[in-house]
Parts: sequence; C-alpha cells; structure tokens
Amino acid sequence: MQRDLLEGVPAFLRVAERSSFTAAAAELGVTSAAVSHAIRQLEARIGVALFARTTRSVALTEAGSRFLELARPGVAQIEQAFAAARVLGNVPAGLLRLNVPRVVLAGIIGPVLEGFCDTYPQVELEIAVSDRLENIVADGFDAGIRVGEMIEADMVAVRLTPPFGYCVVGAPVYLERHGRPQRPEELRRHRCINFRQPRRGTLYRWEFEEDGREIEIAVSGQIVTNDSGVMLMAAVKGRGLAYTLEPSAAPLLAQGLLERVLAPFCPSSPGFFIYFPSRAQMMPKLRAFIDYVRHHLAPGAPGSAQHAGGEQGEHQPQRGEGERHRATLTPIPGR
Repeated sequence: MQRDLLEGVPAFLRVAERSSFTAAAAELGVTSAAVSHAIRQLEARIGVALFARTTRSVALTEAGSRFLELARPGVAQIEQAFAAARVLGNVPAGLLRLNVPRVVLAGIIGPVLEGFCDTYPQVELEIAVSDRLENIVADGFDAGIRVGEMIEADMVAVRLTPPFGYCVVGAPVYLERHGRPQRPEELRRHRCINFRQPRRGTLYRWEFEEDGREIEIAVSGQIVTNDSGVMLMAAVKGRGLAYTLEPSAAPLLAQGLLERVLAPFCPSSPGFFIYFPSRAQMMPKLRAFIDYVRHHLAPGAPGSAQHAGGEQGEHQPQRGEGERHRATLTPIPGR
C-alpha cells in the first residue's frame, strides 16, 4: 500500500460535499490554497481530474463521482476505527486475555470474577489456565499471573499477594504408615509424588534451604504428574508426599486432609504478581482489573494483597527474590 494513499482524500470529500474549496478549507481549518494544493496532488497521483472548476462553481467530473462513491464509505470506516481504538484507550472495554496458573483460581480469580464482570460490563474477560510458563506477548495475552521469581526481568510486575512459602505435605494416613521425615535427605526413603516440568519435560528436584545453603533432592515414587491439582489429590489419597505452594495446600491443611513436614527447610517465594510488557501498553481494561483485584481480595485471606502486611504497588522482582529459580524460569509444583 502506498504511504500517501489517503493523502488529500479528506480534502476531496469536504470539497465534494460542500461544492466549495473555501467552505471545505474553513471546515478543515486550513487555507483555500492548501485545499487546492491537496486536490491537485491527489489528481496527479490518480492521473485524472476529479473536479471541473470555473470561477463561479465546482462540480465533480465522472471520475470524481466514481471516486466519491467508493472512497466515502472507506474513509468513514477508518474514522470509526480511530474512534473505536480511542474509546479503548479511555475507558475499560474490549477483550482482556489473561494467562494464569491453576493455583490462583480459588484464591485470586474466583473471589473477584463476578464483581469485576458486573462492574465492567464492557470488558470481555478470557482466562487461559496453564501451569506452563507461557510467552504472553507471542501468544497474544494482555497479562499473566505467576510467582515473582518466574517473571522475566523486562516485564512490569504488580504485586497481588504477599510473600509465601513452599511446603511438603502428606496425608495423616501416609504419615502414620511411613513416618515423618525430619531432614530433606530422608525423602529418598519416602514415596513422593513427582512433578514433571511442562516446558522442560524433566522431573522437578525438590528445593530446600538450611543455614543459607541450598539443597536439591531428586525424589521417587509411584506417581508422576504435570498438574498441581492431581498431585495434591494423590497426596490426600495417601499415595505419597507432595511439594507445593502454601496457598495451594492451605485449604487441605485447614481441613486436616494434609499435614506439613520439613517446614524449617522449606524456602519462600516473593508472592504472586500480575505482569505485562510495558507501562505504556497497559490499557484501561488491564488497569481496571489490577485495581479491582488488589482492592477486593479479602484482607487476611490467602492470596490477598493485604494478607500478612503484604507490600503493595508496582514492583519488578529482582534477583535475590527467588534467584535460584529465575535463572531457568522453570515452573515448580503449584507454580
């Protein structure tokens, strides 16, 4: 398409509608000479006269009439496109596509879904659930939600929850039969539910800390899964120990279906963040969602930005906040 394809067309439409260069110039806020020049340039590009001019009148030629018939609806559509895009830049509206892990559905998405949709009826919300670490830009998402140490350094991240820890959990019946491990190394003698990392395809090595030292344990067991929900279900059934996020296991721990072990050795995470490519690209629909989530999550509830005095505001997770995971950006169970 020619770069100057539309140049002079608005001036042509105004002259055709008003049958006057002077009236068209006044409407466009330019001089009559500028309008005349624009029309001459347009006619030169097309290669035919569009107006028959006299000292007293301006009339369309046959070519001008045909050009007007076809150009008018096209320009009107372009003007509508500008208006529609401008609206999306001013008010929360349009399609908002989010990529989220399964673990945030109950603690973050569920509590705000109905209220957000009622408050912003012009926003169409699409939620893609995936425990894979997706490329939100390449896959056409407006934003994603992940734990802080998994977010690329060039993304803008806004905190949704306070920091939390990871945990090793097992059903009471399993712990009665097999005992409670006292140190991470003892996991090699236990049945553990392995998590296959979706992107790399390898089994996740359970990570622990002791006196500032990082410990990785390769565990074994009868069950392997790439879904945190299946992993916790198997743990509840007494099929082995599971390694996951505290918010993911919290409801099952509260019900007594699972119990924690090895708590002193479990590391912490900076928490969940919503992230997107650039502040300049954050449309009103995304800002509205972020503000709504941060305001309406129940204080003190798992996943709440107010829980445990969690820090608020825009934040870019840096190395030192889960540095050991950011090097590979690989999801672990429940992440």
